[in-house]
Amino acid sequence: MTGKSSITLPAILVSSLWLGTVSAGEAVEGTAKADKLKSCVEPTEVMRRDHFEFIKHQRDLAVHQGIRGSKHSLAGCVDCHARKDAEGKPVPVNAEGQFCDSCHDYAAVHIDCFSCHSTVPGEK
Repeated sequence: MTGKSSITLPAILVSSLWLGTVSAGEAVEGTAKADKLKSCVEPTEVMRRDHFEFIKHQRDLAVHQGIRGSKHSLAGCVDCHARKDAEGKPVPVNAEGQFCDSCHDYAAVHIDCFSCHSTVPGEK
């Protein structure tokens, strides 16, 4: 051996993608459905203050009663607020500087929704 690593750049890139350390492309302003709307499913001040209560209530309805698809569903939030990158691929709502991350970072609030739930809109 010559002292150089035998790991190649493609191997590092593949490993980084698998580990999630390579981020999605930068989000393009104005590409989320929400960017084109004047208001959310509730008035902005209500959503800023109470969105987590709506999500918790919807979670309880879905998990305990099997009721899905309300206007306060987490999937609906992601579908409307996820922006796209220059290639048209969705950027995760919790990626650094994106919709969920930006406010939760400012408020120093840790969210764990996305340890189970998708951060990008589902395939249709």
